[in-house]
Amino acid sequence: MSQTARAHPPVSLVSRALTHRSFAIGAVLTLLLLSTAALSLVWTPWSPYEIDMTAKLQPPDAQHWLGTDPFGRDVTSLLLVGARNSILVGVIAVSIGLLAGTALGLLAAARRGWLEELIMRLADFTFAFPAILSAIMMTAVFGAGIVNAIIAIGIFNIPVFARVTRASANAVWSREFVLAARASGKGPWRITLDHILPNIASVLIVQATIQFALAILAEAALSYLGLGTQPPQPSWGRMLAEAQTLLFQAPLLAVFPGLAIAMAVLGLNLLGDGLRDLMDPRLARKR
Repeated sequence: MSQTARAHPPVSLVSRALTHRSFAIGAVLTLLLLSTAALSLVWTPWSPYEIDMTAKLQPPDAQHWLGTDPFGRDVTSLLLVGARNSILVGVIAVSIGLLAGTALGLLAAARRGWLEELIMRLADFTFAFPAILSAIMMTAVFGAGIVNAIIAIGIFNIPVFARVTRASANAVWSREFVLAARASGKGPWRITLDHILPNIASVLIVQATIQFALAILAEAALSYLGLGTQPPQPSWGRMLAEAQTLLFQAPLLAVFPGLAIAMAVLGLNLLGDGLRDLMDPRLARKR
């Protein structure tokens, strides 16, 4: 072993992750979000569906830790169940975009020619209809609801993953080991499954984390507009909408859901940035 190797031993991925500030903070905030959602499955201080007009707009106290809303519901319970609904929307919407978009991107990279142009032009066309606009159109036809919000956000995610997958796959297709695989007689689909997809998996994981944060933000915006999660299901976005007329009377009603949305989006974005740094070999060598 050389003197240089002894002086600079290789740093493991776990060690770099623990010392990476963005990843550590993002992981803690994301774990807190997931723990909050998991806790709401088995316990909440009060029922989030129980209305008690005699206890409306109470300030935080020993019984209601974050106070009550205009209908006397416990704000802590609403936030806990709202986290679960936000994660549900994010997971399903990102899964739709990840599965469909990755398949289209891999197809475009493998076939090239007119098929690649067709897929990319369809992706560009879909970008003209963001999630909120798509939800408005779907609401006009099918009515407001969480299912339509999930579909709208999922459709918006498809071209995002398609473009990222196609760009990353094209870069891998020009690598020497892929050329060697083609020379050995492997077909494009075998190469795609054996070589292309494993080499771009880290890019897709990072993109999925970022899109997860955007999906939570989009769901909150749609619920704020009345197009997402419908009563009596709690939603952070609808909590903000209900609190906007009470900003001077009970300002904390807007602070708590707004802070929850901000912390969830911040945590996922920091986690995505950290994963990008940790999974990039060039950045890994610099750290």
